[in-house]
Amino acid sequence: MKGKIADTPTGFSTIQTDETLRETILHGTSDYGFEFYTENMDMFDFRCVDWHWHVEFEIFLIQSGNVECFIGNEIFSLHEDEAVFINSKILHKFTSEKSAEVPNILFSPSFLSEEDSLIYRKYILPVLKSNSDFLIISPHKNKSHKKTVCLLKKLFLIQTQKEQEELKEIRTKQILLKVWSLIFSCISLEEKHTAFQNSLQSSTRTQVQLQMMMQFIQENYRENITLEQIAASVNVSKSTALNVFSKVLNDSPVNYLIAYRLKQAAYLLKTTDAKIDFIAQSTGFDSAAYFCRKFKNHFGVTPGMYRKKHFSDYIQRKIIIKNNLYRILFSDNPLAKR
Repeated sequence: MKGKIADTPTGFSTIQTDETLRETILHGTSDYGFEFYTENMDMFDFRCVDWHWHVEFEIFLIQSGNVECFIGNEIFSLHEDEAVFINSKILHKFTSEKSAEVPNILFSPSFLSEEDSLIYRKYILPVLKSNSDFLIISPHKNKSHKKTVCLLKKLFLIQTQKEQEELKEIRTKQILLKVWSLIFSCISLEEKHTAFQNSLQSSTRTQVQLQMMMQFIQENYRENITLEQIAASVNVSKSTALNVFSKVLNDSPVNYLIAYRLKQAAYLLKTTDAKIDFIAQSTGFDSAAYFCRKFKNHFGVTPGMYRKKHFSDYIQRKIIIKNNLYRILFSDNPLAKR
């Protein structure tokens, strides 16, 4: 999906976010708020689509393979032919151990119906205000879910085949409205609006606190920061900081800090020839020995082995990119052919 991600110097792709982890790319256009992406988890570094959120709804289908989903406060696995609907403004992350084909769509709430319409007020706004972060759609659950997966596959087919171009936009919206009818009926809307608002505010506050602490860690990971400093960045106690990370990420702030340092170190190992001691120090580790031990625990190989495996791939990618750029610049240049 070329509009949703950006290529990195390593040849992989990454989600582009701002300091609050909001994705900076808008999906679709102002007059057609719908976008379809075909992806494989192999496109992403470490097969990880890192934490982000967006205002658009998202439906993510597993065409092949398995994907681990981290959405809101939940962690679960999706398998082939299963899908998930992700509500607007919900923080989420995807990982996979092996290759996985994951076509997905993102669409603005107003794509289904204009905000001042009865349909929006009656069938879309209640979902936006609900405390449902996501909905798993599994063909093994019931006939309605199975039909929805078939509809999603038909919807994706319309986006990819040229022979489906006729009336493409109309057919896309028709099928998506059928899918939405299932999503609406499955999401519990029995609670009172006030209860929804209280739950939504609590969930939003937790996510904001988490995002600010994650931002503090990402900006200061090179320093010797403590749990107390992380908690102080959002004016909460150490126990609250621990609860927030545990509730949403199922992890601790310190573990997240170490994992982020290791991720930055891995990037330096495969894109530079800096010494391991220097990389350890520049990513916040007190000693190279501790860094090497943590790196092997996290990645399963030593820093040296990791560099040996990935650095040559990085150099090869740079050569390919340079050659491709040379051909683009000079293949059609009459002066270059003389």
